[in-house]
Amino acid sequence: MNGFTEEQKQYLAGFTMGSDVARAVNGLPVVSGSGATTSAIRIGSGGASVDGQPLVAGPDQLALEAQDRFTAAGQKLAKEEQAKRDKNPLDMWDEIIARSDAGEFPKGTDVFLHKFHGMFYVTPAQDAYMMRLRIPGGMLRGWQLTGLADLSDRSAGGYLDITTRANLQLREIPADQARSVLYGVRELDLVSLGSGGDNIRNCTASCLSGIDPDELVETIPYARRMHHYILNHREMYGLPRKFNIAFDGGGRIASLDDTNDIGFRAVRVPESSAGPDLTPGVYFQLTLGGITGHCDFARDTGVLLTGDETMAVAGAIVRVFVKNGDRTDRKKARLKYLLDDWGFDKFLEEVEAEWGQKLRRISDDRVEAVDHEDRFAHVGVHPQRQVGKSYVGVVFPVGRMTSDQARVLAQLADRYGNGEIRLTVWQNLILPNIDDADLPAVLQQIRDCGLEWQASSVRAGLVACTGSAGCKFAGADTKANAMELAKFLESQFDLDVPINIHLTGCHHSCAQHYIGDVGLIACKVEKGDDMVDGYHIVIGGGWGSRQKIARQIYEFVPFENVPAVVAAVIAAYMEKRNEGESFDQFAARQTNDELKGMAVAAT
Repeated sequence: MNGFTEEQKQYLAGFTMGSDVARAVNGLPVVSGSGATTSAIRIGSGGASVDGQPLVAGPDQLALEAQDRFTAAGQKLAKEEQAKRDKNPLDMWDEIIARSDAGEFPKGTDVFLHKFHGMFYVTPAQDAYMMRLRIPGGMLRGWQLTGLADLSDRSAGGYLDITTRANLQLREIPADQARSVLYGVRELDLVSLGSGGDNIRNCTASCLSGIDPDELVETIPYARRMHHYILNHREMYGLPRKFNIAFDGGGRIASLDDTNDIGFRAVRVPESSAGPDLTPGVYFQLTLGGITGHCDFARDTGVLLTGDETMAVAGAIVRVFVKNGDRTDRKKARLKYLLDDWGFDKFLEEVEAEWGQKLRRISDDRVEAVDHEDRFAHVGVHPQRQVGKSYVGVVFPVGRMTSDQARVLAQLADRYGNGEIRLTVWQNLILPNIDDADLPAVLQQIRDCGLEWQASSVRAGLVACTGSAGCKFAGADTKANAMELAKFLESQFDLDVPINIHLTGCHHSCAQHYIGDVGLIACKVEKGDDMVDGYHIVIGGGWGSRQKIARQIYEFVPFENVPAVVAAVIAAYMEKRNEGESFDQFAARQTNDELKGMAVAAT
């Protein structure tokens, strides 16, 4: 006779424990302790416990058991893991509301736990909250943007920031306005739950989904489905570290899927490659482990998935990560490090076991990848797939718009489009579905509200994180520095090619400095008796078909010298490039010493 399966064992254990809990509630003796050992079961306002340990059943049990394996091996949980173990952040709603009513900010590890609800207490940069939302695929409606603008005026700083995950942030939220903001976003059919902390962040997609003439498949619908899958599977909140998922449809604007923990990139299987194991059509290549702040892109697994398979497979991947990711060292807790430790074969075997079926492994020579990327496609006026329709990519000063500007853009979307607004990973937004005849009126009103739809080769690729003006980790005021740098470079050059410049404030690399043509990561630089804002400068990064991690060339450059350094490198490129050579290609054929020598005078 075969023994019980693991599932049956868990069911019986849960049944017995549930019986004991019920008996304990009613003051009756428990039955599970009738053998050699007994367990102390306690019931109270803090929940149930067994021998002093929290009693957890259901999806939360995955994370708890993962923690138990580390402690059983004599290892100490990271303080964030212990905080999650002591108090489940998903069950803190009443506490957060009460704290708001008292006009108080969180303290200690509660600062970290509040992030699970999208509330970031950003002291000492600001004595205020920042709220980050979840906007799957970056798509929202005009009425939602209007509502967020009104909410920001009432309860935040009167502006909105677009992030590098096609998302929005509200900033300068006072302690007593947390309730108003938490209620307000929900009344706009938006969500902040899981937008921070150890969770799956906003799911991104190709922002031209459905209107791109070149895309292989629409991806925003998949990002939305993934979003709802996460919200409705509580175990998706038990991760050891943050996690990113992106879908790319093969169109003109990259979703930067290769910088994500899970990337789904559309490819085509032609008739010539079809067979009994593979029908022709569009599939998604599965890539894993992207984290460019740690100098690694997502790597191809050789797995090909249909669109309908992506949700369940992503869920299986996350569950394997929940069960096996590091709970003791935050620096090694991202998916990349589990993949490095196990190797891809072992990891995918565990995913197959979790999913309950084999993954489809297909060699690269049977699929056709596409490269339609246009690095200017997110700004300016461009024709859509739909005849007689165009979209307008609006330019922002490093992702920031005032509430008044947001209301104007929402009105334009409602009056001249179909009410849609598409946020991009390049910190701007797109107004789609504009009749060509209405373009002059739309473009004029964009300018009238103080924004632009045209951008220089520098400003079109300018990306900056929040910086020290709003983030306690940042070593410099990246947004202000980015604008000053762009203004200087525009005064020096009229570039005929795009050059991406990414400024990030710290090692978290929210602006992904390693994939920029020029990347800057903030640091403090000694100048006389003072410490001033400065940057390490990396050169030659790229993504997609130009995938490269930039090389660090200059260290500890005071910001006052940064514009001259960057200008010297760009001037050398303009003078010495080969015909048709992009900046990253030029940088790739230079040695580090050669690149450093281009700006000796400036440093």
